[in-house]
Amino acid sequence: MSSNGKKYAKAASKVDRTKRYPLADACKLLPETKVAKFDESVDIAVRLGVDPKHADQMVRGAVVLPHGTGKTLKVAVVAKGDKAKEAQDAGADFVGAEDLVEKIQKESWTDFDSMVATPDMMGLVGRLGRVLGPKGLMPNPKVGTVTADVAKAVRELKAGRVEFRVEKAGIVHARIGKASFGGEKLLDNARVMVETLLKLKPASAKGTYMKSVTLSTTMGPGIKVDVAPLVAEFAAK
Repeated sequence: MSSNGKKYAKAASKVDRTKRYPLADACKLLPETKVAKFDESVDIAVRLGVDPKHADQMVRGAVVLPHGTGKTLKVAVVAKGDKAKEAQDAGADFVGAEDLVEKIQKESWTDFDSMVATPDMMGLVGRLGRVLGPKGLMPNPKVGTVTADVAKAVRELKAGRVEFRVEKAGIVHARIGKASFGGEKLLDNARVMVETLLKLKPASAKGTYMKSVTLSTTMGPGIKVDVAPLVAEFAAK
């Protein structure tokens, strides 16, 4: 057996696969399940009782995590004049208008993690659908990346705002931090993510909405979370 196989087996032995852990316990256990030498990311996978084929059951949004994701995003902004300066002052990595759009269009350049655009520039940005669409980089007002307040959008993205959308199988995947964060910070981030998804429950969704929640490090085993207390707590608020 390879060294990596032994490390994974050791990490997996710490997780009871027949158990659904309280969220706090799952987050506390996460740092102990990392396998690699590098600081592994922590991901959350939430299976929802929705059918994304129906537009009224598409769950999509963005959330600013209290402790960020542990990754500094590269942000591109398409804006002009004062809005371009606001974006630069807020810490945007790339700012432009026709020149930036032309670079992306001609070179298929996408060396950034998120794009923000002012509403008046969306006619121009619309040309980039074929390049940005498949990569999930197209600005969208539903997640706050088409906005006149570009400075706020840039600051939030830099601080650790996470964009998410439900996939075909009804699952939302998102990064909620790093193994080095420790249990308490991971718990804060996970709670905010779960509560955000519960708030976004479509009115047309029938039956059980939040079916399962699983946490894992990049290379580690999945830890199943007990969903019932989370749903009950949210409903009581």
